[in-house]
Amino acid sequence: MTTAAAGGADAVPPADKQSSDNQPSGKQSSDNQPSGKQSSDNQPSGKVSSPTPSVPAPRKPSGPSAGGAGRSRRSVTGTRRFIAALFLAPALVLLGALVVYPIVYSVYRSFFDQAGTGFAGLDNYKALFTDDTIRTAVKNNAIWVVLAPTVATALGLIFAVLTERIRWGTAFKLVVFMPMAISMLAAGIIFRLVYDAAPERGVANAVWVGVHDTFNESAGYPKAHPLPVHPLKAGPGGSFVTKAPVRAGQPVRLPLVGVIPANMPKDAKPAKAAAAGNGEITGTAWLDFTKGGGGRPNVIDTKELGLKGIEVEAVKGGKVVASATAGADGTFTLPASADGAALRLPASNFKEPYNGVEWLGPTLVTPGIIGSYVWMWAGFAMVLIAAGLAGLPRELLEAARVDGANEWQVFRRITVPMLAPVLVVVLVTLMINVLKVFDLVFIIAPGSSQDDANVLALQLYRSSFGTDADLGIGSAIAVLLLLLVLPVMYVNIRRIRKEGRR
Repeated sequence: MTTAAAGGADAVPPADKQSSDNQPSGKQSSDNQPSGKQSSDNQPSGKVSSPTPSVPAPRKPSGPSAGGAGRSRRSVTGTRRFIAALFLAPALVLLGALVVYPIVYSVYRSFFDQAGTGFAGLDNYKALFTDDTIRTAVKNNAIWVVLAPTVATALGLIFAVLTERIRWGTAFKLVVFMPMAISMLAAGIIFRLVYDAAPERGVANAVWVGVHDTFNESAGYPKAHPLPVHPLKAGPGGSFVTKAPVRAGQPVRLPLVGVIPANMPKDAKPAKAAAAGNGEITGTAWLDFTKGGGGRPNVIDTKELGLKGIEVEAVKGGKVVASATAGADGTFTLPASADGAALRLPASNFKEPYNGVEWLGPTLVTPGIIGSYVWMWAGFAMVLIAAGLAGLPRELLEAARVDGANEWQVFRRITVPMLAPVLVVVLVTLMINVLKVFDLVFIIAPGSSQDDANVLALQLYRSSFGTDADLGIGSAIAVLLLLLVLPVMYVNIRRIRKEGRR
């Protein structure tokens, strides 16, 4: 009976029986592998199993998600989005309340009239280009955007390059950067005093008048004039001439009034009667006024001062034949050629003294205020450019010098091109800053020339506040300022992204 079952599937000769699973042997393993013998797994005896490809068994998931079939693994940030939103919510609320809402409401309000009850359409925007005051503000803003950032950046570049080679460069940078610590209000007050028209108070005019008087002495007797009883009469062009010709040997007296004694030259001496000259014309020019009273006209009193420095001309036939200048005691001497001539005190003796430049007048008020802005922000530009300059490869600069380039060529062809990204940052920052300048213009410009120095930010304030405020116009100016800032911001954002991709 046992031999009858030899052809069964379970009867395998002991010598030919395959090894068990996972045990090496001289034969092939029984799992899905063809062999010369019959397969031992579910194969009928007497037949050979067909070959099948080897397919690796799927790996079972391990870790925390092993129990959830078909469940994807979560990212770390995905599990924290709610918490991140909670942290960002206060900032988003503030951003919306302080930035987004004012912008949206300003655009909305710009389409309404002064009272805010009637729809005005584009009338407020038309007024921006038809009102003379607002057009002046737009023109001045264009001057600011072109001039102020360019000058401040150029000065910052020059300071940064020059101070790199001197031992006390750090101290110089500290002094130049110090105005940045001063508020716009304080800077405006300082420069209001600097630009004061009176030379005794305004530093700018004190320097300007000092330089002018060094090369062109100012007249000392404005508004001086003779009395009707004096031997002088009015001449052409504001001059004064003698009523009769003068003669040699007869001293001439030229009295004047109208000069405040306190304004007389400090080194003027008491007037002295001139002695008769031998063939020459002599005379005295003096202030015919006695302080405290008691003087006599046409008479040189002891308390009366000579008109030092006054110019006297001898005129014959309409031509000047001789001239002289009075001394500290008022005496003067003309040559014999002046005999029979009329003496003339030219108008140059009586013109107003030079008091400097009207810095805060309609012509120079905008450049003057830009000068105060440059004084504040040149240090900012210098610090940023100096930081970029410190990062330049020194071997490149030294190689250029070794190749024979002078300092100007190194600066123009190497330093400036390599500092271009830093210069763009400074320019763009200052351009955005000057578009909203307000404090300096409001404080420095006097009321008489504030319209000439007007800018958009100041006009926005003037249109939005006060008894005749027009919030429609003010909102339109605010929208215009936003539109002017957007292109500059776009350029800045592109530059930042470009730098980030490097």
